[in-house]
Amino acid sequence: MNNARFPISLHILTLMARNKGVLLSSEHIAGSININPVLVRKEISNLRNNGLVESKEGKNGGSTLAKPASDIQLSDIYHAVQQASLLGNSRNHPNPACSVGRQINVHLDNLYQEIEGALLRKLDKMTLEDFSAQFED
Repeated sequence: MNNARFPISLHILTLMARNKGVLLSSEHIAGSININPVLVRKEISNLRNNGLVESKEGKNGGSTLAKPASDIQLSDIYHAVQQASLLGNSRNHPNPACSVGRQINVHLDNLYQEIEGALLRKLDKMTLEDFSAQFED
């Protein structure tokens, strides 16, 4: 998750949660996030493919939540956008003759799994509704 996809997707879904049932255009959402609408449409497509968003095409089209915000865990959003390990992956091939080199990747993998597990446990305890409730009008 070492990219902007999680915060962008969470921003999109929070806007939708706070505008219950209203179809929001990618231009409107992009204006809130201050990014290009093409990037918003890309993320909406991914969120739709993961069952979090519904969309209607056309002049009066837009997107809205596919289910109540109370039924969407932040961990669902994380899983929808996750592309790689939270802290990245080692592309290095350390020296196997070195006591650290031959073991480092195994120990890093274990550490990364532990950290990601802690993150997912935290995200699993908060719904999109909980997160959205933090915002003042």
